[in-house]
Amino acid sequence: MTGYLFVPRRNGFPMSRPPNPEVRFRLLSAGYDVVLDQGFHGCGVQNITAAASVPKGSFYNYFESKEAFATEILDAYWQNIEDRYTPFLRDAETAPLERIAYFFRAISDDHAVTDFRHGCLIGNLALELSSASEKTRVRLKSILGRWEEYLATCLREAQKRGDLAKKRDVKQLASIIIEAYEGAVMRCKVERTRRACDQFEKVALPLLLA
Repeated sequence: MTGYLFVPRRNGFPMSRPPNPEVRFRLLSAGYDVVLDQGFHGCGVQNITAAASVPKGSFYNYFESKEAFATEILDAYWQNIEDRYTPFLRDAETAPLERIAYFFRAISDDHAVTDFRHGCLIGNLALELSSASEKTRVRLKSILGRWEEYLATCLREAQKRGDLAKKRDVKQLASIIIEAYEGAVMRCKVERTRRACDQFEKVALPLLLA
């Protein structure tokens, strides 16, 4: 079953359209599950192609390398987060600080579907590949920057409403919120409960936004 937080797109990936886009779609979808289950370094191309029911040699018809594959599943993973969860941050009917709480709660609810067994792909690959792959590190940095900007936009709105002190550095605050949440997800992955994410929502986030 494809990871709950991952909905690969059949079109729109950075590489040119391959001879059989359905095969590429299967490699991304099945390979995503393999990377979450086994870790990037814990699985090989053989594991990915076997899960997708594709000959091993076909992998390199669609991806230049396993590293290139990692950046593509990262892009699809983040795009899915933007599509599904950033509407919470743009909901003009809800106070900005409440939107941020709803955003993180929704993501935590999806992690809970698998009892937090998989964690966050962004955090997972940051731990595994930031030192080993410059290409992946740069892609992760870009994704984190986009995430920060979504939160910072909400925080600026909160400042305009008087819900957040104008002296607060919203870019810095957004960064700290993400770091705190990623740490909570990692702890949930270890404990296989949502205790740390609940603690983030009920204790850490209110303190950061006070």
